[in-house]
This record gives sequence, structure tokens and C-alpha cells, in this order.
Amino acid sequence: MCPEPIHRPRKRFGQNFLHDRFYIERILTEFEVDPKQDIIEIGPGKGALTIPLLKKYGHLHVIEIDRELAQHLEDKCADLGELHLHLGDALKLDVSTLVTEGKLQICGNLPYNISTPLIFHLLKTIPDGSLMLFMLQNEVVDRICASHNHSDYGRLSVMVQAQCRVEKLFEVPSEAFSPQPKVTSAVVKIQTDKTRRKKLADPKVFEQVVRQAFGQRRKTLRNALKKLLLAHDLSEVSVDSSSRAENISVEQFIAIANMLSKP
Repeated sequence: MCPEPIHRPRKRFGQNFLHDRFYIERILTEFEVDPKQDIIEIGPGKGALTIPLLKKYGHLHVIEIDRELAQHLEDKCADLGELHLHLGDALKLDVSTLVTEGKLQICGNLPYNISTPLIFHLLKTIPDGSLMLFMLQNEVVDRICASHNHSDYGRLSVMVQAQCRVEKLFEVPSEAFSPQPKVTSAVVKIQTDKTRRKKLADPKVFEQVVRQAFGQRRKTLRNALKKLLLAHDLSEVSVDSSSRAENISVEQFIAIANMLSKP
């Protein structure tokens, strides 16, 4: 086995490597997957999760943007199982193309600087029943899981919860990483839900409504959505047009979008 590389973390890739065995084991325990289906890790870094996952399941897809880390990881895992290494940017890759069939099972310690756009990217491609277990900045996890009428509630909350069941599992202190980030992290479980997704008449219209509502979140819905509403009245779906986006539940956003999707 190759010695641990001397690798200087690169800020442009948002690299903070998890090294605390206690939290590594907790993540592995929570990542309950079907061993017969493909497993994907985004941002494997030095292999804290990669190596035990490969030893346990014998096969793993990993997506790594850092060429130096990717090479060493490939060498390190050569005799551990089938490691399918995909060198590149996860934001530009359709992960659904990596699996032969069925649901996706994805984990990762996501770089803070791409976590939100990456989740939006994944929501557009992952099939029903897929599991995502991610370690993110704690405040991002709080936003994902927030309910309406809460200050953390926003576009990310609505877009994820409209399609998925979400659960904040536990927080991870900065001391568990090298180098130490200046913020606390947290692990979140996100599972796509077929029943929720079927409620969306037109996902593109829904995305447009949510983006526009929260893009001007200090405005009332009447003003924030006036270009979309035109001949429609929010009272048709029992929504108070004087409310602001943060006061509207996920179900109400779905009702608004479905109303606008009607021919």
C-alpha cells in the first residue's frame, strides 16, 4: 500500500479532509445501502469513507476533481475491490449515467463552496427511491430541513422537500477535519420520494415559482409573482397573496405551481 501522500489542501476545491474515526464510523452506519446496486461517493479526498466502503461492498464509483488525489486513491485501493474512478467536476456530471439500473446510493463530504448548487443539480437527475447521505455546512443542513415561518426556510428548503424526505442526523465539529474549517458541519439524509414528486404537474414551472418568490423574499407574493400570475388569483389555491415566500408551505408552493401549469 502506498504511503499517505503529502497533499496541500486546495482552497479552490474546498478541501477539508475528515479524519476522526468516530464520525467516519457514524456516517458508515447511517449509510444503509443495497449492496447489489451501484454506490457512488462524491469527493472521496484521501479515502476516509472510500476505503471502508470498498472493503465492505467490493465495488464503488467515486467522483474526484483533484487529479493528484484521484491518482493516489486509485493506487491505494487497487487490491480492495472494483473502484470506478471518475475524474472531473460533479457539477458537470449526470450521476444517473454511472449506474446500470435502479436507484442511486450517494454519499460524500461535499465541499462547502459547491454543496447547494450540487444538490440542485442532483435533484434534476436522480430517480425515485434514491438515497443521498451528505456532510455539509451545518447552516446548509438547517436550511434543507427548515419549515415555513422559520428564518432558515428558503428556496433550498422548498426544492428539496418537494421531492424528498429529509432528516438531519448529527453535527460534526471542525476538529474532526484537517484542515479545520471555521464552521460546524452536519450530516443529512435525503431520500427522493415518488409520491411527493408525482404531485408536481410541471417541475420547471415549480422551480420558476420558487426561484422568483425567494428571489424577492421581502416582497409579498402578489408582487414577487406578478409576472407569472397574470390572470390567476392566489385565492384559487387558498394562499394569501399578501404573505411572503417564507410564510408559504411546500404544499402551498406546489399548489401555486400546479395552478399555473394548467393550460
